[in-house]
Amino acid sequence: MSMQLRLDKYLADMGVGARSEIKAWIRKGRVTLNGEVCRKPESKVEPSVDEVLFDDSRVDYVEYCYIMLHKPAGVVSATSDNVSRTVLDLISDKQRKDLFPVGRLDKDTEGLLLITNDGGLAHRLLSPKKHVDKVYYAKVKGEVTREDAEAFAEGVDIGEESLTLPARLKIIASGEVSEAELTIQEGKFHQVKRMFAAVGKEVIYLKRLSMGSLSLDPGLQPGEYRELTEEELQLLRD
Repeated sequence: MSMQLRLDKYLADMGVGARSEIKAWIRKGRVTLNGEVCRKPESKVEPSVDEVLFDDSRVDYVEYCYIMLHKPAGVVSATSDNVSRTVLDLISDKQRKDLFPVGRLDKDTEGLLLITNDGGLAHRLLSPKKHVDKVYYAKVKGEVTREDAEAFAEGVDIGEESLTLPARLKIIASGEVSEAELTIQEGKFHQVKRMFAAVGKEVIYLKRLSMGSLSLDPGLQPGEYRELTEEELQLLRD
């Protein structure tokens, strides 16, 4: 099915500039459509067929964008923030201006974050009814025990109306500082920290390893990102 867009919207969607700026640039002759200078912002463009150049650089239309980010500590999972850097500030070559993070990781939490403009996919991944597994690696002050694992499997009181959903706790190392992997299916505010606090422990480092079928690429350093592969995308959609 062919989709037609106004030329100024096409360029605005792709983050070339604000709609008002783009209209002025088009009128100044900085945009060509199929090899001809086009001075009409309202000209119709068919994304997969027509060739659009801005200042002699080709601008391809991307309807949906899917980015895996290794979120570093110290940035917030938001589209904008007046004080702190956001996860979107880390994406230097945004192809769309309507990207947003799927769910949020606390400012000091690291790890896997999906950034997209596909609201349908985001809703499926975040819907509590879908029971999508989210796996975290945690370093915890205090000895994590089998009793903690049993408590998490039953659900713990984190001060909400109901207990947390059953969660799986895998103890990697136990001692003054313990290491564990926790699998939860919810995403309540500060949930992992509050769950450990409910059993008298303090989370000192937290990293999300996976969300549903999507696992953090071990090759990505904190702050680095890449587009999802077709295979990753297919698995997420299934």
